[in-house]
Amino acid sequence: MTTPTPRRRWSLRTRLVVSAVALIAVVGAVIGTVTTIALHSYMQRQLDGKVHEFVVRAQIPRPHEPGPTQDGLEFVAMGGQPLGAVGARVGPGGTVEAGAKLDNPTGRLPEQRLAELTRAQVAALNTVPRDGRSHTAELPGLGSYRVESAKDGSLVLGLPLDSVQKTVGTLILIEACVTVAGLVAAGIAGSAMVGIALRPLRRVAATATRVSELPLHQGEVALHVRVPASESDGRTEVGQVGAALNRMLGHVGSALAVRQESETRVRRFVADASHELRTPLASIRGYAELTRRGREQPGPETRHALGRIESEAERMTGLVEDLLLLARLDSGRPLAYARTDLSPLVVDAVSDARVAGPAHRWRLELPEEPAVVYGDAERLLQILVNLLANARTHTPEGTTVTARVRAAGGAAAGCEGGVQLEVEDDGPGIPAGLLPHVFERFARGDASRSRAAGSTGLGLAIVQAVVAAHGGTVRVGSVPGRTVFTVTLPTAATSTAAATSTAWEAAARKAPATGREAPSAGRDAPSAGRDAPPAAGPPASSPAPTKPQVTPSAADSQAGHRLSTPP
Repeated sequence: MTTPTPRRRWSLRTRLVVSAVALIAVVGAVIGTVTTIALHSYMQRQLDGKVHEFVVRAQIPRPHEPGPTQDGLEFVAMGGQPLGAVGARVGPGGTVEAGAKLDNPTGRLPEQRLAELTRAQVAALNTVPRDGRSHTAELPGLGSYRVESAKDGSLVLGLPLDSVQKTVGTLILIEACVTVAGLVAAGIAGSAMVGIALRPLRRVAATATRVSELPLHQGEVALHVRVPASESDGRTEVGQVGAALNRMLGHVGSALAVRQESETRVRRFVADASHELRTPLASIRGYAELTRRGREQPGPETRHALGRIESEAERMTGLVEDLLLLARLDSGRPLAYARTDLSPLVVDAVSDARVAGPAHRWRLELPEEPAVVYGDAERLLQILVNLLANARTHTPEGTTVTARVRAAGGAAAGCEGGVQLEVEDDGPGIPAGLLPHVFERFARGDASRSRAAGSTGLGLAIVQAVVAAHGGTVRVGSVPGRTVFTVTLPTAATSTAAATSTAWEAAARKAPATGREAPSAGRDAPSAGRDAPPAAGPPASSPAPTKPQVTPSAADSQAGHRLSTPP
């Protein structure tokens, strides 16, 4: 079944111009028709008056008229009658016996001026009613005539309608030409006038278009675009639309400001909470390890409980570090940008993943030339660790995972077009309902959020945030048997990330080093007044590692949230 092609809608300008031209055409047609009918009736009445006059004259005896004709048709050749006039005598039986036509007005005698009518023409005259009024008759070979019979029925006389028809035809031609010219002029003038009248509406539409192009879905948005005051005057229709759009933009701007303020508060809370939780978690791990290594040997249940405390503390530490990283990236904190070759990072990440997942098959595809990007090596390594841990966690044993580095667009690695980093596996794939949400925070296919899934739902969110901070893009494609995560990073040293880093560094040099989240701030270490573990325990502070550790708990905190389909 073929889908019907949608009808192309005309623009408002086209509809207005076409409507105006159509209305003018209808009015012109009505005026032309009425004028033509009136002229035709007027000229026909004049012709009928002449016919009646000639019929009356034909009935007056003219004894001094020279050379009467044998059949009594000399009245057809009377003076003043136009060329082509016809006449006939009516016999005693009421039928036309003979008829003649004025054919040569220069002849001296009536016989020389007249031409005899044919039988068909005489028969046509016989059809004219004998009521003393003018009627139209078609004479074969001669055309249309206005014919009238004498009141006593003795004769019939007619004059041709050629002059009337020619005049009416000329009038119709003139009216048609004038109407067409008027419609063309009206179309051109109407298009210009409507264009000028709709110019304010186009400016209002341009304002709405600029607003629609703003990234209103995320970040702090300064919605200062407004319809100019000249197009927002409420006394006009377009002004009412402009004023309504300005009011709507004001409401939207206020709502966006409230949203941004709420998001800022949430991010500040997450950052503060994550920052404050690092020290207690480090203390918990230190005390648990101190107890486990103490002189007194605990029982089996106590050792198991201490192991669970350490495991959960490590897991919680990883979650806190992820939340803190996301909060920093959301707030626009700069990264340590430098020229970085991706190939060694991929080799290190795949080597660690092979140790963490020996049951999987790991493959490398690296370019011959260095794949140099401008970015933070530590965060780029975290991207690789998260993607590989995601593939390891959510695919069955025996799955082949391939880490690939190549140039975007198929050019040489290190070109200005960018570098692509791909992590591909031949696992079951991502469920279709989860695929649009894989990069959202805490979005997981495991509705129960069980720990067996090995995911906190932050791994891929961190990947997207770090890639965005580098001015790149990340996308995913998945079908059963093939899932590919593709990260595209710019290679130019003058990228947006470099400019952002330079600006932040300049601002940091001017501002005092009192940042709440700075690693050098005193919050990372326990204060003197707090309970701290003895010297034999682990270090009190737990700064973010320069390279994620490939242990089961660390992998859990780094893992994404892709789930395989049920077997």
